[in-house]
Amino acid sequence: MEVRELICIGCPLGCPVTVKMDGGQVLEVTGNTCKRGDDYARKEVLSPTRIVTSSVHVSGGTIGMVSVKTKEDIPKGKIFEIMDEIRRVTVPAPVAIGDVVIADCAGTGVPIIATKDVAKA
Repeated sequence: MEVRELICIGCPLGCPVTVKMDGGQVLEVTGNTCKRGDDYARKEVLSPTRIVTSSVHVSGGTIGMVSVKTKEDIPKGKIFEIMDEIRRVTVPAPVAIGDVVIADCAGTGVPIIATKDVAKA
């Protein structure tokens, strides 16, 4: 039996959660004070995901970089592939919040979007 200790990020309480697993299946989740804790713990041990934030070069803008993020969470194992793709991108100014910078990053089906406005220089 495998036991994993986590700190839940499902709500502001930050409960210490214990997950007991056997053969890749969750047997028990304890320590959570709400349903979100149980959901978070199960997802984190079986299929962890993350939101990736970074920045992309801007050509012809008032600033040289624009902050970006994945529009939704992606499989944790894809983070390095996503960062490699983000590093290779340069977008022309102007850039608006919500603009799609990469439509399907690293084959995840998840777009990379701008999180800041950058005006044309």
